[in-house]
Amino acid sequence: MQQIVLVLGAGGFIGKEVVAALAATGWATPILGVRRPPREPSGFQHRIVDATNLTSVEGALEGVSAVVDCVAGGADTIAASTAALVGAVSRANRGIRVMHLSSMAVYGSAVGLVDESTAVRGDIGPYGVAKIAAERVALEYAHTTAFRPGCVYGPTSPQWSIRIAQLLLARRLGDLGPAGDGGCNLVHVTDVATAIVRALQQPATQGQIFNLSMPDPPTWNEYLVRYAKALRAVPVKRIHGRNLRLETKLLAPVLKILEIGAGKLKMNTGRLPPPLPPSLLRLFAQDIRLDTRHAETVLGMRWRPLDAALQETADVITRRA
Repeated sequence: MQQIVLVLGAGGFIGKEVVAALAATGWATPILGVRRPPREPSGFQHRIVDATNLTSVEGALEGVSAVVDCVAGGADTIAASTAALVGAVSRANRGIRVMHLSSMAVYGSAVGLVDESTAVRGDIGPYGVAKIAAERVALEYAHTTAFRPGCVYGPTSPQWSIRIAQLLLARRLGDLGPAGDGGCNLVHVTDVATAIVRALQQPATQGQIFNLSMPDPPTWNEYLVRYAKALRAVPVKRIHGRNLRLETKLLAPVLKILEIGAGKLKMNTGRLPPPLPPSLLRLFAQDIRLDTRHAETVLGMRWRPLDAALQETADVITRRA
């Protein structure tokens, strides 16, 4: 029986990949849940949805058997969209499946090997706190499957591929020495989409949580050096601690203010150099590794090799530059 799957946040980085993965199955028809009509024809049906509004989400559920929540945003958006979705599917009262995208941020400052039973801790900022709260709300609904991806990369990843590439090409990142010895829990966007599709195929995954990351991840230093070589940003610069502290304490706040101001004036923020916030430096040093054996056992996950995926990502980004 053909499954109708609503993808909220379908116009975003992960949402687009999920739509493509669902369409490729032959058993699922994706419907794009978007805030405004697509600029170009996508070949898929779309529904205009305000993902933070309960009534709007309810109206988009007609004929839907599952919802994939790929809505991105700040803490307020995360909380409001999850509450609206859970409220809407609960009112529908027909067992609509929910695929909820959480984050490794729920583990906070934990170190070492962490699996899905590791206690969550909201000790590294409002984003992690919001993700914990949203995940709890989502899992109160019996038909939810939750995913905790690491750093989702790929050619259109704004945070972990495009921004990092800009910083490497500008020689603002490179070999960070001791500041970059933390675990870089990378997961390719196609692997995230694959995990969601496979969970949808298995009713028994309802109520379960899955870490998503490549096994034996590199350190951030290893990732940055390998990515720089793929981008041909060589020789790779050694970035000293003093430079990093100046970046985070002086330059990052100024760039953030300029970014906010440009956004309010509806100016193109893409020309501004990306800030290097303190939260990123904390992550670079955090010795954490996601245990993904549950996803490998239940979902049969096999992860994309890093070097080939990095080269593909670098080639796409270089062509766009």
